[in-house]
Amino acid sequence: MSPLSRREFVAAGVAAGAGLVIGFYLPHGSSNSNAAFTPNAYLKITPDGKIAVVVARSEMGQGVRTSLPMILAEELEADWRHISIEQAGASTLYGDQTTGGSASVRTLWDPMRKAGAAAREMLISAAAQEWRVPRSACKAENSSVVHAASNRRLSYGELASGAASLAIPNDPPLKQSKDYKLVGTRVARIDTPSKVNGTAVYGIDFRMPGMKYAVLARCPVFGGKVASFDDKDSKKIGGVSHVGNIGDSAVAVVADSVWGAMEGRRMLNVTWDEGPNKDLTSAALMDGMKQAASNKAFTLYSAGDVAKASGRQVRAEYELPYMAHAPMEPGNCTAHFEGSKCELWAPTQVPQDVRDSVAQAVGLDPDQVTVNITLLGGGFGRRLEHDYGVEAALVSKVAGVPVKVIWTREDDMRNSTYRPASYHKLSASLDGSGWPVAFSHRIVMPSINIQKGFPADNGIDSEIRDEASFVYAFPNAVVDHVMTETPIPLGWMRSVNALQIAFASESFLDELAVAGGKDPLALRLHLLAQDQNLNGWQTARMRGVLQLAADKAGWGKPLPGGHYQGIACFACFNTYMAEVVEISVDGDKPRVHRVVGAMDCGQVVNPGILEQQIQGGVIFALTNALRGKITIDKGRVVQGNFDDYEPIRMNEAPVVEAHFVPSTEAPTGAGEPPVPPLAPALCNAIYAATRKRIRALPVSS
Repeated sequence: MSPLSRREFVAAGVAAGAGLVIGFYLPHGSSNSNAAFTPNAYLKITPDGKIAVVVARSEMGQGVRTSLPMILAEELEADWRHISIEQAGASTLYGDQTTGGSASVRTLWDPMRKAGAAAREMLISAAAQEWRVPRSACKAENSSVVHAASNRRLSYGELASGAASLAIPNDPPLKQSKDYKLVGTRVARIDTPSKVNGTAVYGIDFRMPGMKYAVLARCPVFGGKVASFDDKDSKKIGGVSHVGNIGDSAVAVVADSVWGAMEGRRMLNVTWDEGPNKDLTSAALMDGMKQAASNKAFTLYSAGDVAKASGRQVRAEYELPYMAHAPMEPGNCTAHFEGSKCELWAPTQVPQDVRDSVAQAVGLDPDQVTVNITLLGGGFGRRLEHDYGVEAALVSKVAGVPVKVIWTREDDMRNSTYRPASYHKLSASLDGSGWPVAFSHRIVMPSINIQKGFPADNGIDSEIRDEASFVYAFPNAVVDHVMTETPIPLGWMRSVNALQIAFASESFLDELAVAGGKDPLALRLHLLAQDQNLNGWQTARMRGVLQLAADKAGWGKPLPGGHYQGIACFACFNTYMAEVVEISVDGDKPRVHRVVGAMDCGQVVNPGILEQQIQGGVIFALTNALRGKITIDKGRVVQGNFDDYEPIRMNEAPVVEAHFVPSTEAPTGAGEPPVPPLAPALCNAIYAATRKRIRALPVSS
């Protein structure tokens, strides 16, 4: 059987997840009064009335520890004050537990609803049996079942034991959106108090008795290996207990403290075999992509015949660099290898993948490896990798004690996986009235999926195809991809390929507007005027967010002196997003004052969390657009910390206004869609201010 791509695996998890709720249930408790009611893998109600909802996704700031329980609690008719959460570790109970692709709410919407609804129906039946009344005479509300005729009431805790003995409904009735009491409201996040008072446990916070610390010396050149090392000076450092190879590309230093391990590594004398990439540079990598632009391309989208279209020609080329995820919490993992078993405490987005990779690395079966998920201090796709877990397990195995492996900021910046660089060639034809009648976009870039061993679909990376969403109704259009290779290790970064494709295409749309003498908003609305379904994308929904963002931003209305606006929109992860960026220019530097974002992501579970997602996505994207760039020189990453891979500062952060389209459609992604439109909207605003077109990111380069 061929391996699935990350996206295919996530999609398969949707179906698997739904089946888990209606077809797989934990064993019922016994009929004694102390029995907990556990009708499925997501829910437990104890006789004292406490309701625990299991969260089978990782919390990295996006709010799943609140939004997912809200969905279940809505159908359960639970009093939110009675809800607590339990974090699921790597398990076979929940389908795919990957937290990525903006898929958590989207894939668990139905499973969590059905889990809550099934429990609600069982509790109502238990109450009806207790009172010996028709079931139709009872209803659930506020963690109780009420018999209206007699005004009797039983709490869920009182009904837990009786409900546990009943049959589980396969297809419980679900509430209509008009009847929601909890979903769609601004419920305060469950995890906020612990983050404020310091009791929240991130991976880097975890401690256990007898634990030691390790840092690793890794080859600074991609693909390089350890030739030899001398550890005599390292072992002179107090507390250093072990120095040894971890695989063929790293040396671990284990000590009683982080400082001791870092000092031991500093004193370590390693000779590296730098391998075939020692002379690699960013310039050479980009030149290679430019040369590959004439190679065979695979069509991602087509309409009409671009070759036969006539009119005024407009052409442009765009470039984007390699980028690092740079989450605030650097890489870490704690592992305790005990011969026949291994337990890990990891800030991971892929607990099941970590479990399986660790099992293979240390010679155990997957069911002998336990992965506990801590809070993540940011992820952005970096923790879709498994390296931190495998390293910790291997070091614990050779050291014979529990070990926490910690990556420094420089370790993570220079030994990571990276958002691939890309090169884009675009062209268009304008008719006599200045409207575009043909559009061509060639994307030249390596494939993350192919590098990681996932199969192509007739030469096409399905992930790139999905994220090259095309929602504009050009009469003639083609979007294609030339797949290249790179020795740089690639990784999925927030919005993945969509960020790059949107920057090129939405910036070029602005060029077409200028060339044709059109307003940039009017040009887009012209191409979205007819309601159509283009390759699965709906022009009406894109038009809706574009118009909403423009209206809220006051597009076309007078701005403060020296202020200018740019606009862009894009669809990815089943969601539609538009943004307007307002700037001024001081010398040659843009100052971003305001960003107005509008999103259509279907049913909104928690408006407050969605606003935070949009705000966080905009800030993340703004940092990347203004300054984010990984440079390769002599096979090494040049940047090492936040002094040369600089985030925007608080005094640079704009006001971010978040708006969303009211909808009863099933929820779609929210974490990644705010990212792609930001860079083109920013650069379009810069053009409006300076008449200088930026075709390569970052803006500061």
